[in-house]
Amino acid sequence: MKILWIIIGIISIIAGILALANPIAATLAAEQIAGWGFLIVGVLEIFLAFRAEGWGARIWAILAAIAFVLLGIALLGNPLEGIVTLTVLAGILFMSTGIFRVIMAFQLRGTGAFWLVLLSGLLAIVLAVMIFANFPASVVTLLGVLLAIELISNGVSMIALASVVPDR
Repeated sequence: MKILWIIIGIISIIAGILALANPIAATLAAEQIAGWGFLIVGVLEIFLAFRAEGWGARIWAILAAIAFVLLGIALLGNPLEGIVTLTVLAGILFMSTGIFRVIMAFQLRGTGAFWLVLLSGLLAIVLAVMIFANFPASVVTLLGVLLAIELISNGVSMIALASVVPDR
């Protein structure tokens, strides 16, 4: 079992390094994965909507499913516009979560988590500012770099987990 965790970790790290080597291709891949993900989730939600209890819940589920399908189609049909949209959303997400973490950090004053949460929030805000300050240029590579970082981080955590998972 441990060897499988290590293999998964190594594959993930290699994929992350390859994504860093070509962030433009990784950005396009991330956008396409998001598009297919929204489309598939939307189609599945349409089927599940008909199993919902009551017409009110069913109508809301169908509307949400249609929104997911339309978003998926839009991302797949217009990848460059999709990359711009996802980059803007990433910037907004980083800014909002960063502000939230900074506020939360001050509620944790006096605890051991204060500085880590504050630093995490400030880092997210700095990343958001970097995205918007370099906006046209950041669109081309941001999603690919984020994907690469996630793959490398995932790989490292899989290898770390292998060291604590009991052999079976």
